[in-house]
Amino acid sequence: MLVVSFGFNILSAIFSVLSMVMLIPVLNILFQQDKEVMDFLPWAFKASTIEHNFYYFITQFKLEFGPGAALLFAGLFMIIGTFFKCATSYLAEYTNVGLRNNIIRDIRNDVYQKIISLPLGFFQQQQKGDIMQVATGDIAEIERTVMSSVNMFMKNPVMILVTLGSMIYISPTLTLFAFILLPIAGGIIGKIGKNLKTKSLEGQNKMGELMSILEETLSGLRIVKAFNAETKMDNRYASESQNYCTVAKKIARRWDLAHPVSEFLGTVVMIIVVWFGGTLILTAGEDALSVSVFLTYLGIFYQIINPAKDFSKAYYSIQKGMAAMERIDRILLAPDKIFENAEGREIQTLKSGIEYKNVTFSYNGERDVLKNVSMTIPKGKMIALVGQSGSGKSTFVDLLPRFWDVTQGEILIDGVNIKNYKLHDLRGLMGNVNQEAILFNDTIYNNIAFGVEHATQEEVETAAKVANAHSFILEQDNGYQTIIGDRGSKLSGGQRQRISIARAVLRNPDILILDEATSALDTESERLVQEALEHLLKGRTSLVVAHRLSTIRNADTICVFNEGEIVEVGTHEELIGKENGVYKKLHDLQQLK
Repeated sequence: MLVVSFGFNILSAIFSVLSMVMLIPVLNILFQQDKEVMDFLPWAFKASTIEHNFYYFITQFKLEFGPGAALLFAGLFMIIGTFFKCATSYLAEYTNVGLRNNIIRDIRNDVYQKIISLPLGFFQQQQKGDIMQVATGDIAEIERTVMSSVNMFMKNPVMILVTLGSMIYISPTLTLFAFILLPIAGGIIGKIGKNLKTKSLEGQNKMGELMSILEETLSGLRIVKAFNAETKMDNRYASESQNYCTVAKKIARRWDLAHPVSEFLGTVVMIIVVWFGGTLILTAGEDALSVSVFLTYLGIFYQIINPAKDFSKAYYSIQKGMAAMERIDRILLAPDKIFENAEGREIQTLKSGIEYKNVTFSYNGERDVLKNVSMTIPKGKMIALVGQSGSGKSTFVDLLPRFWDVTQGEILIDGVNIKNYKLHDLRGLMGNVNQEAILFNDTIYNNIAFGVEHATQEEVETAAKVANAHSFILEQDNGYQTIIGDRGSKLSGGQRQRISIARAVLRNPDILILDEATSALDTESERLVQEALEHLLKGRTSLVVAHRLSTIRNADTICVFNEGEIVEVGTHEELIGKENGVYKKLHDLQQLK
């Protein structure tokens, strides 16, 4: 596309100059300055020969049909040249439309792919609304500014070079004088646009903050209303909106200055060139110009003025767009700290078990969340993790699918460090059911079949039956094809959780991770979900993070976490029997409730 567009732009520039050169014979006839050429030279690829023979044909035409017909004849060539100029210019634009939009599509796809590939730690340092602004508003800004300027940089340099060559051929002296003035005008324009990039970056950041407030408001609208906080949120949003408005006005005013400044400077340059050219017309030396040649020169020179003005606009556009590109690069160039071994081993099934070996982990390198933790999980066993909030349970299970990598120590599956497995295969061994059922604004069927290729209706229904979800799904308006809304908002908490369990059942993972899957449910929903979990856990290697101890009484091993360490290990009965034990205290507190 780039090559084709460049070719059309070259042709457009050539035809543009030719159409202007054709003014010379037209003006000569009007001013009756044309010289009669009576002899025909043999054709040669020389400007002087072509010009001589062209005047020969005009002379013959004028002698036979008169000056009026000769004027029409010369004008016809100008029309033909202009037609080809406009046609090739449109074809260049036509090609650039595909070029521009394909590049923006690729940037948009690259940003999304990078977002879903980055580790979870990246998103703890970023506001969700700001990331959404980068993926939408900043890319749109690139499209409006940088990509809209691509055609200027494809077309204008060619136009300037071809036009400059013609101007030098017509009058080297006048051309040298004109091009002493243009850099001065360009320097003034550049100085005005110097701070536009900085202001644009500030504006994009402000818009990211606005998007974050909007996203938080939509996510927490129930709390906003429940606590009568509408005025507080409204004031917060209005304050940020005013900050953005102030920056946006500064950007827009500087942006709007580009056109009048470039137009004024262009006019100044043109007047000075007309003055200098007029002095050349009045001289009788070798630099003297005829009126027709000078007027044609001005027409050609004007074709440089427009591209030069476009360059000033493009400069402003690109300064504005590069601020958005910097924010996009924060995502595209963000390091992916979960490195995958290029020669990683494949793994399809769990054969012997999992081992945590002297694992230490810190999120920020300052405070250890896990401290020298070791544990062996035999295949087919259910391991329950209990302890106070913040004791490291969820972090412990998040290390297994490599949402994070250990700071020290290692995690082994079948005796091999998990870093030596292919990441896709490693996560393919596992199924997750979290405290918050994460569902998508899609059909129930697609939510259950999420991540499982080519699942059949029968397989999805079987998984739903195991998860105690089949009956309530059939009661929905469209059964399995019912759209469940944003995050499953059309379903109750228990229904959402059972669908997430059905999703895990359908995947049929070797390793199951349950992170407080029943803690947010009412008694009836908990009973139904617990039954579904019991079906799911049978004969499966599982790590269960539990808040309610009643749900893990039958676990093969219970590990009690406290401040990042495993302080007790045993069965329910063994741990209950320990006087002053941490588990017994937790159990007694829940019994009192």
